[in-house]
Amino acid sequence: MNDEQLLRYSRQMMLPEVDAAGQQRLADARVLIIGLGGLGSSASIYLAAAGVGHLVLVDYDKVDLSNLQRQIVHTTADIGRPKVESAREHLLALNPYTNITMIDHRLTDNELWEEVTAATVVIDASDNFQTRFATNEACVKANTPLVSGAAIRFEAQVSVFNPKNRNSPCYRCLYGKDTTVDQTCTANGVIAPLLGIIGSVQACEAMKLIMDIGETLEGRLLLLDVMNMEWHSARLPKDPDCPVCGDAKYGTKPSHIAASAH
Repeated sequence: MNDEQLLRYSRQMMLPEVDAAGQQRLADARVLIIGLGGLGSSASIYLAAAGVGHLVLVDYDKVDLSNLQRQIVHTTADIGRPKVESAREHLLALNPYTNITMIDHRLTDNELWEEVTAATVVIDASDNFQTRFATNEACVKANTPLVSGAAIRFEAQVSVFNPKNRNSPCYRCLYGKDTTVDQTCTANGVIAPLLGIIGSVQACEAMKLIMDIGETLEGRLLLLDVMNMEWHSARLPKDPDCPVCGDAKYGTKPSHIAASAH
């Protein structure tokens, strides 16, 4: 790191748990962010600011006026632009030392597999079960840690799924094999700062995984009710009958996903 980078990250590097070694791990990391809506906005901003060396941004959507209430990586001037382009511009203005790769289309099975395999950590900031399940399956098979978040109305959840530990659950353990109902912000609404809170937690958990510090949310589900401003933490056990990470052998690669976000 040069002198400018040392000054940029100095307040973070003052932490003995981080220090120069942790900062270098961040610089060497590649984080895949699926979805550049409310969750992906705050997560990407903090990861770029903190010095993650390479961010891979996935979203096929364009910026809409209705996004701006919560998707803070985009601005009014970006309406009509691809979200990946808008986000890249914002993040590079914040930290020009971060490398940005843009993917502005639906990922095929092979593309998803390749990106998840190349990533140090994956952040699922999407808004539908199809994307979440496919991303989780790819992460399990690739042994890539997954930081998953979701928010709707006044409630949200976030957890870490780390397939490097075979005793830990995966995202599918949380919902089981028969989940079919999707609820989205578009249909149900969401309070704006909720996405920022959860996206920031996702960024923090990703950084802890990269630097191998602290205790993550692995095996726990963190729940937030902002209407009453209450946090709850629930243990999440591994499901031995899980179709993705259970006792049965893994199947084939996941099918293509649609990367869209809150």
